[in-house]
Amino acid sequence: MHMIRFRVLQVNINYSSLATFLSIKNNGEEWSSLVFLCYPHSHTNYELLHFPSILNLCSQAIRLPTKSLAFRLQHCGDARSLQEGKWVHLYLRLSGFKRPPLLLANHLIGMYFKCGDEVDARKVFDKMFVRNLYSWNNMLSGYAKMRNLKEARSLFDKMPERDVVSWNTMVIGYAQNGECDEALRFYRELRRSPMREWELIRQAHGQVLVAGFLSNVVLSSSVVDAYAKCGEMVDARRLFDEMAVRDVLAAKWGDMKSASELFDRMPEKNPVSWTSMISGYARNELGHEALALFAEMLLFQVRPDQFTFSSCLCACASIASLKHGKQIHASLIRSNLRPNTIVVSSLIDMYSKCSSLGAGRQVFKLMGDKQDTVLWNTMMSALAQHGHGIEALQMFEDMEGRRLFKSMTDDYGIVPDKEHYACLIDLLGRAGCFDELMNQLENMPCKAGGQVWNALLGVCRIHGNTELGRKVAEHLIELEPQSSAPYVLLSSIYAEEGRWELVEKVRWLMDEGHVRKERAISWVEVESRVHAFTVSDRLHPLKEEIYSVLKQLADQMEEDASVTNAEN
Repeated sequence: MHMIRFRVLQVNINYSSLATFLSIKNNGEEWSSLVFLCYPHSHTNYELLHFPSILNLCSQAIRLPTKSLAFRLQHCGDARSLQEGKWVHLYLRLSGFKRPPLLLANHLIGMYFKCGDEVDARKVFDKMFVRNLYSWNNMLSGYAKMRNLKEARSLFDKMPERDVVSWNTMVIGYAQNGECDEALRFYRELRRSPMREWELIRQAHGQVLVAGFLSNVVLSSSVVDAYAKCGEMVDARRLFDEMAVRDVLAAKWGDMKSASELFDRMPEKNPVSWTSMISGYARNELGHEALALFAEMLLFQVRPDQFTFSSCLCACASIASLKHGKQIHASLIRSNLRPNTIVVSSLIDMYSKCSSLGAGRQVFKLMGDKQDTVLWNTMMSALAQHGHGIEALQMFEDMEGRRLFKSMTDDYGIVPDKEHYACLIDLLGRAGCFDELMNQLENMPCKAGGQVWNALLGVCRIHGNTELGRKVAEHLIELEPQSSAPYVLLSSIYAEEGRWELVEKVRWLMDEGHVRKERAISWVEVESRVHAFTVSDRLHPLKEEIYSVLKQLADQMEEDASVTNAEN
């Protein structure tokens, strides 16, 4: 082995020098080393596998490792060396690989397409016993790059499964070929395809890994965050532990204790770190902690950005603190930042949830550019929540309306997603337009998800439609078994109908499924401080004084009631 390494490094590699090595009795591992050592010297006039050398290898029953052959095929494709690639393919056949294993078959397809030989690429594909998704995408990409879209389309239609790479290949292929209508049609179909989010994330993760960009903390953090948001915590944690550089990602997962510990240990905190913590607190309904950290951030003279202000406004909305919300708004104005759509939407949402709809309306009116649907959706949602269903519906008519909603697809190629339909169902329901609501629900091009059904559930609650509410709640329990809302509504419906045995059954189902009912929270502002309370709250630091006053009030009410009854 050492002799081979020495001689390859010392001589100028050519056919005559390689012939010397062909007479050496080697095993596959030694030949593999020769393949890798020759690689830096390999040019078009220095091919490793000539026809005589192939015969020599086969006569000595030497089979090179699969990894070495795959490496060589990839090099042949990159160098556009079709002849050398065919020699490797010949060696595979002569060494017993008439039907190469999956890895080598995929590399052969890639090599032939890179060298412009789609006929031999198809022959390899047709002879494969087993094909994976990569095999199909490999063929699809090859045809698309060679502008053979007829074959690409035929292959696409036969695919047993497709991923985002498959769809993107067709979209890009048609676009580059000038067939924009077909490209747009495929893009619409992609939007409608029932592809699960975590599948897309794993594909994106694979692309980042193959491209060698996982060392980029922004990209790797984004992949970890995406896994966490889809509930794939095992994958999220595994990737997080492998990261050489980490940030306070735990805040995005809801693990604020771990995030806080990591944040405190950070040798240097940048604006992203501060904002991630504030956002984490806000998302986990820890509004007071978010605002306290924002105040600390300002003390350290760290300049907040748009996302920081948006997170702080969400925190104010979560605790219904209009005073703090106005302070954040004033701080935003003093910062001279021109707020983007997300910040403006957060402002409207904050004022709405703090019972200041008029201020929210004023913010909306002052926004010059109203092209973003997020802004309109926020304002319409605020109006609907305050009982202004007709006005919200009118705004919807002004913004998209029934005509523009239809125009999204017909004129602009925009496919309305589930969020659009959930908003439409909610608005139509609050306005009492049940016939149109059911018509929109029945004609949805995609399967109604949790957002749509929850919107319909809310409509049933507002209008007291118990029969429809019961059906929607039962369906939602199957769809989202851990959400407490459908259980609570279903229990209330059964109670109103006097079906107490079913009320008990619903409660039993909640206990069995460990479904936790969300507790209602009330806020009271005393001396510039907001106090939050839940039913039978025992966590407030002044609980003894509070319950003492409540008892005095209850006793006084009973005494007053007794006096009133005696007088009557």
